[in-house]
Amino acid sequence: MIQLHKIENIVFSRSPIFIIQVLRGVGQIMLQENAVTGLLFLVGIFYASLPMGIAALLATSCGTATAIVFKFDKENIDKGLYGFSASLVGVALLLFFKATFWVWLLLIVGSALATAIQQFFIKRRIPVFTLPFVLVTWLVLFLSKQYFPDLLAVPQSSLGSAYGSFAFAIKGFGQVIFQENIFSGLIFLVAVLINLPIAALYGLAGSAFSGILASQFSVPQESVSNGLFGFNAVLCAIVFAGSKFKDGIWALIAVLLSLAISLAMLEFSLPQLTFPFVAASCATLALKNYMSPSIQPK
Repeated sequence: MIQLHKIENIVFSRSPIFIIQVLRGVGQIMLQENAVTGLLFLVGIFYASLPMGIAALLATSCGTATAIVFKFDKENIDKGLYGFSASLVGVALLLFFKATFWVWLLLIVGSALATAIQQFFIKRRIPVFTLPFVLVTWLVLFLSKQYFPDLLAVPQSSLGSAYGSFAFAIKGFGQVIFQENIFSGLIFLVAVLINLPIAALYGLAGSAFSGILASQFSVPQESVSNGLFGFNAVLCAIVFAGSKFKDGIWALIAVLLSLAISLAMLEFSLPQLTFPFVAASCATLALKNYMSPSIQPK
């Protein structure tokens, strides 16, 4: 097994701490606290889209810098916990909006706001995962549709998968960071695999299961083929990844819940983002904690 933390220390031994913090922030998008994983995520994003790659790097940097300026917990900054929601905000804005000056400015403000929201929940020890990203992006989408519709990008039609029947599972990894390209999905998968193999396997299984199950419902087959019913499952499965049988049960529950929420949001034409993952994982964690036997102090 590759000891990626040792590789991280070697690769970034002379790098400024800010660079490591930013890269870990990108890695935390899939709950991976490692700069090498974060670097590979950026490679996958840049491979698919230069503007999105720049957006991810800029947004994560802004989010991390916000945490430093306002003196948030140093340990959490080092772990990259103030970067991942900001990073997703950056990529999402380049997906939904035209790359104008105002959108880039909005990206900076949105990433800082996502970091502030993250801190609000971290201080209260409430696990919300990527909820700050979801809230900020929902807010920006709502305000833009109401007041600045010209900023919105024209949705591009997708051609679906041409790489075999199992490609949708790999694309589920790519869609976590809004990348439909299968090669970006592969890079993301490898980035998680070399850091935490069991998490990658859980994520791949979750994406495959969710996609297969979604195809049994009245959903666009194109969406299934492009991993749009897999990325929330990827994140859910990674959260509960473990070597015990019960870990697999909890992961399955979270994946099923996330798919049910995705289908419900699709029915009402609501932008899902990673909300199904957040809601399903929080609900499953609450259930897991409730069912776990309490430990009485001696």
